[in-house]
Amino acid sequence: MAAQETVDHKYVYDFSEGNKDLKDLLGGKGANLAEMTNLGLPVPPGFTITTEACQAYLTTGRQPDGLAGQIEAHLESLERAMGKRLGDPRDPLLVSVRSGAKFSMPGMMETVLNVGLNDQSVVGLSAQAGQNDRFAWDSYRRLIQMFGKTVCEVPGEEFEHALDEIKSAKGTHDDLDLDADDLRGLVDAYKKIFSKHTGREFPQQPREQLDLAIRAVFESWNAERAVLYRRQERIPADLGTAVNVVTMVFGNLGPDSGTGVAFTRDPASGAQGIYGDYLANAQGEDVVAGIRNTVPLQELGQLDRASYDELLGIMARLEEHYKDLCDIEFTIERGKLWMLQTRVGKRTAAAAFVIAGQLVDEGLIDLDEALHRVNGAQLAQLMFPRFQLDHEFQPVATGIGASPGAASGTVVFTSARAVELAAEGRSVILVRRETNPDDLNGMIAAKGILTSRGGKTSHAAVVARGMGKTCVSGADDIDVNVPAKRFTVAGQTVGEGDVVSIDGTTGKVYLGEVPVMPSEVVQYFEGSLDPEHIDNPLVRAVHRIMTHADGKRRLAVRTNADTGADAARARRFGAEGIGLCRTEHMFLGDRRELVERLILARAPGEREAALAALLPLQRADFEEIFREMDGLPVTVRLIDPPLHEFLPPLEQLAVNVAVAQERGEDVAKEEALLAAVRRMHEENPMLGLRGVRLGLVIPGLFAMQVRAIAEAAVSCARGGGVAKPEIMVPLVGAVQELETVRAEAEKIIAEVVGDSGVEVLIGTMIEVPRAALTAGQIAEAAEFFSFGTNDLTQMGWGFSRDDVEGAFFWRYLELGIFGISPFESIDRDGVGRLVRIAAEEGRAARPGLKLGVCGEHGGDPDSVHFFHEVGLDYVSCSPFRVPVARLEAGRAVVETGGSDSR
Repeated sequence: MAAQETVDHKYVYDFSEGNKDLKDLLGGKGANLAEMTNLGLPVPPGFTITTEACQAYLTTGRQPDGLAGQIEAHLESLERAMGKRLGDPRDPLLVSVRSGAKFSMPGMMETVLNVGLNDQSVVGLSAQAGQNDRFAWDSYRRLIQMFGKTVCEVPGEEFEHALDEIKSAKGTHDDLDLDADDLRGLVDAYKKIFSKHTGREFPQQPREQLDLAIRAVFESWNAERAVLYRRQERIPADLGTAVNVVTMVFGNLGPDSGTGVAFTRDPASGAQGIYGDYLANAQGEDVVAGIRNTVPLQELGQLDRASYDELLGIMARLEEHYKDLCDIEFTIERGKLWMLQTRVGKRTAAAAFVIAGQLVDEGLIDLDEALHRVNGAQLAQLMFPRFQLDHEFQPVATGIGASPGAASGTVVFTSARAVELAAEGRSVILVRRETNPDDLNGMIAAKGILTSRGGKTSHAAVVARGMGKTCVSGADDIDVNVPAKRFTVAGQTVGEGDVVSIDGTTGKVYLGEVPVMPSEVVQYFEGSLDPEHIDNPLVRAVHRIMTHADGKRRLAVRTNADTGADAARARRFGAEGIGLCRTEHMFLGDRRELVERLILARAPGEREAALAALLPLQRADFEEIFREMDGLPVTVRLIDPPLHEFLPPLEQLAVNVAVAQERGEDVAKEEALLAAVRRMHEENPMLGLRGVRLGLVIPGLFAMQVRAIAEAAVSCARGGGVAKPEIMVPLVGAVQELETVRAEAEKIIAEVVGDSGVEVLIGTMIEVPRAALTAGQIAEAAEFFSFGTNDLTQMGWGFSRDDVEGAFFWRYLELGIFGISPFESIDRDGVGRLVRIAAEEGRAARPGLKLGVCGEHGGDPDSVHFFHEVGLDYVSCSPFRVPVARLEAGRAVVETGGSDSR
């Protein structure tokens, strides 16, 4: 029965059978081709092989039962509709075979055009094209090149070398100058290359070509560059790709034909208008690959007004239908317009906000949907600095601003070199004639990408925009010589190792490093720009969407801050309190010696003297912070330093004492210090005498801090302010630890606060797995929990966060064990489960228990959604990430259909 169900399973859908909501099954490209077909737009007929077929193939290594017969049936139907047979020698039907995953992965997987051409059908194609031999042989050489590289792993550069040799012999740099005889010779050369690398002749059976191409597209899902792209974009690895078999239409039939890419709005800025690239007498891959520089889409209006007007009408219709920016690929075949693809277009962070606001104004979406369409990662990009230019910095070239930002770095010309230098911590700019999918590693490693060819729709531009990388493309004044590792521009030579700066907004290229200035979005958050009275559509859009997010979110957003200055900045960024004030950071610099004396003290008098000296310093610190956070809660974590951060390094101290002894110097004091450091030395300080353990072992330490906090709060209140201190006991693993500290703290607080009206909460940090698992007990002694997810991740995984990132995380990411570092985004299944258990059991024991998070995950977009789901009251993060957390907290409500208010 199971076998019969497999045979009967539907793996192939005609375009007329699908729609845009079937992306899981048909992939984005197939679903949208079906949607356009159903809208009555001019789409070449074809069919889609589902992602389920790909998943089955990748699991078993063979096509699932029934797939071959379904392909045959749909191919026959296509042949009847077109009145042609695949590869017929007299009048051949040709098809393209294209990948199409659920999520757009531009250039990462495979495409094969002109499937069905062979030594006989190329003659028939020429005849049907009006004896256009050049067109037919150009199409045939493209098939051999793409099929060889994609299906049979023939090195692509060998085909490129053969093409360059023929152009060189012809004395030209332009493919269009090659005539039919040149292209016949190129086909012969390509066949020899194919045979040399595969050990067989180029396949002449059209159906064999089709089957092998389909298999290659399936297998390209697991190609190295596709795996790397999915990891970068956090696309699940088990989705698979659909395969689209589409009737070929030809843009390379002559000057009345061509191909192009269009956007319904500018994907770089969001501005409304006509944006795109067109290339006459070319096939679609020429535009994306940047092999020839395109002309702006508007020039199509002069070349073919009828097709241009029809295209504009279709663009308007698609944008209204999808209610979003649409990215469109089209071909014109002898004056006939064909739509080859549409999708919701990738855009820059700035364009995402601007377009969302525009669509609200146009009534196409509401503010909830606008909030859904932007994200915290995009907002973070908008907070990056930009170039600060003056008369000293003149551009040496201007290309197309393909993906905005300001990037300076060392010039490199290969992906491998970019990866190598980036691993050394250097900023690099990857310079290429044009990028291709094999450059993905280098593009990820680089701060920016600069190409001499291509436009806003080239591979470099599309991929850079998706990754948020600065990119300038089509800077054709730059002559790039990759083998020589240099480029020349404006009479100057720039070699590998030199520094350049690129502006992805203006497209300008500068020699040397250009200084940067804050972004206008940061200026807005800091209050120096009034969003209601400035002529900046981006800032207005950010303000509007952030206001809506703040109105929607349930989670409060606090900040991690240890100084008044940090607190003030975070408050300007919208922080609603401090979720983590690390008191150990207050003991660095000049105060380190006092802490060292305290830790190493052997006699009560020494310890009391050190504590007495620290008390007024601590009190002043807290007074400053309470003033800046007037009326907002401030969670102060009692001192939690691993001892090695405050004690002299044992090895260095031992060497110094030994050297001094050898010289006969008096080292009695140093020897006493060395003995004390040896006594306190720990093999693993992160799991040693720190947090609550230190407070229990060193009498008076926590008492001094509690007193300083309470006195500072009372001082603030008597000065007319409002202080809301929350004392957090770190590293608690057993309720008895917290009870001991709490008993002492309550006595001090009662003594200091008196009738001042100041209220002080006492809670704990949940960062030890045992604390999470005994949260019900601990909640009996705690008024709040704050999850320290950095340590909770470290102890939950058994990772030393100081060591593992560089030691082996790269390999775990490479193998797919991690999609992302668990220190960057919370591990929902493991560490997240500990958070959920502690939240549920803590609130069961104490219903009014306040819950927050103060680890780095508090500012991670995906983690914020998890904390909303678990029911925490607030997240806390660094000041710069406060706007990101605010935005994501609002998005979490919209995406779960939650309440509109806290």
